[in-house]
Amino acid sequence: MIFGKYINKYYLKFLAILLLGLAALTAVDYAQLEIPKLYKYIINGIADGYNVIDGETVLFNLDFVLDKICLPMIIVILVLITGRFLWRICFLGSGAKVEEDLRLRMFDRCKNLSVSYYQKNKVGNLMSLFTNDLETVQDCFGWGIMMFCDAALLGGMSFYKMITLKTNLALFSLIPLACMFVATTIIGGYMEKKWDKRQEAFSELSDFSQENFSGIAVIKAFVKEAKELSAFKKLNKYNEDVNVEFVKASTILDITITLFIESVVCIILGYGGYLVYNGKFNAGELMEFMGYFSSIVWPIMAISQLIGMKARGQASLKRVSELLSASQDVKDREGVEPLGEARGEIEFKNLTFAYPESEVNALTNVSFKIEAGENVGIAGRTGSGKTTIADLILRAYNVPDGTVFIDGKDVNAVTIESVRKNAAYVPQDNFLFGDTIENNIAFASDEFDEEAIKESAKLADVDGNIAEFRDGYKTMLGERGVTVSGGQKQRISIARALMKNAPVLILDDSVSAVDTETEKIILDNLRKTRKGKTTVLIAHRISTVKGMDKIIYLEDGTVAAVGTHNELMETCPEYKKTVELQLIEEKRKQEEERNDA
Repeated sequence: MIFGKYINKYYLKFLAILLLGLAALTAVDYAQLEIPKLYKYIINGIADGYNVIDGETVLFNLDFVLDKICLPMIIVILVLITGRFLWRICFLGSGAKVEEDLRLRMFDRCKNLSVSYYQKNKVGNLMSLFTNDLETVQDCFGWGIMMFCDAALLGGMSFYKMITLKTNLALFSLIPLACMFVATTIIGGYMEKKWDKRQEAFSELSDFSQENFSGIAVIKAFVKEAKELSAFKKLNKYNEDVNVEFVKASTILDITITLFIESVVCIILGYGGYLVYNGKFNAGELMEFMGYFSSIVWPIMAISQLIGMKARGQASLKRVSELLSASQDVKDREGVEPLGEARGEIEFKNLTFAYPESEVNALTNVSFKIEAGENVGIAGRTGSGKTTIADLILRAYNVPDGTVFIDGKDVNAVTIESVRKNAAYVPQDNFLFGDTIENNIAFASDEFDEEAIKESAKLADVDGNIAEFRDGYKTMLGERGVTVSGGQKQRISIARALMKNAPVLILDDSVSAVDTETEKIILDNLRKTRKGKTTVLIAHRISTVKGMDKIIYLEDGTVAAVGTHNELMETCPEYKKTVELQLIEEKRKQEEERNDA
């Protein structure tokens, strides 16, 4: 059994079914302790020809065997079968429900945690929480409750019968058991630390494997298979070492238990045999006593297993609790209201922003205004803060009050959900699900509309490519869309965003992997279909934003200039220099292509 902030409530929630399981377990344990008495009747009957029951001598004959041994044994068997089935359903079923509920709560928590949380916690570590750690917690709740109750009930009843049968022999048996309890408690504390290290090692191994499988194309391209194998070998060896340490501790615990149990058996056989020899105990009673002790061995074993199980469970529950207790940095304030249907006006006022745990400002005193329905380009060199602006519009991070406005409303005064519902976003790192192309595009909509899916694909100029696939729109994509090219991946992501038909569309360097002709087709389609709606196009390539209504040019996290392409060429030296450098680079590439041809 384990206790903690996020699991205590389940004991009350499943109290009725746990009590039913406890009743079944009590019946099983009571019936089980009738068996040693039947053994006594058989041995004494064979040895003496009779049995003394409640002070009355009863002959050992066929009627006695049928009435006092066979019939009770049949009843015992039926109770054992029924009771064991019932307590398994109650205890283990409750454990499975606890695991299910915790997993749902964990997943829901993960959905609400901010981006900064995932920058600090890797995927492999999180996945180990949903697998190994949750399974350990389930075992502790289901098997743990059963083992604890069974140890208390069967152990208590067995010891009571041992005391009733022969007090001094039972007390002698307690001495090694007490020593065993102390030893196992000490070893259990050591095991908890080793289990914690084991789980951390597994998380590191899982995370490393996940990253390598995701980046296998890069590894092959740079011929770094041997290097990654060597790194994996070290992690795997460390994982083996910590597992061996835990197994060693577990083995020491098992040996300790076996040592003390066998010492008790020696005491019972030695002293019990002496009592039988002196006529103070008969052979049947010694066998009955041994039967009760055999019944008490399981509770003793259960206690030792509970110590190890609790050590593992507490360590796993601690890791699960850390996730469930993780603070949700970006969340709605009390009393905020939905934004409603947005017009698409966006304004930044003197915004200075630094990423969490960073001392360097990503944006400094940024101010600009995007009118509703405008097509606006955001350009600048790498690291100038372009993506940061997109993140802040979508409330991926917290911003100071009075710095970011949508339709004249402070983003901190409206719900985050309503802000994001009014925006469609194509991130710089395009992500596609391992699903069909049509399901990836339809992901942005609450309804599945084949015509709308195809229309969005046409606007993104990817319909022709999809038609060439054998299964068309029903083509299954690999993990993160690895089975399509970079340009196709970008255009499918754009189609998904267009499917939402939101008042605000943000494209973050989303046409960088397509050729200039395809880029022109996509941008022309956007102008035609999104009239009256706001489009924010973030790009490194100036040619991409050249035809926008206006361009916001960033330099080192500040707004260097705002205006049309022609205006910036005249008023912003940095912009003009960037344009000239990109033209030179473009000409160089064209010459190289001609030479190659």
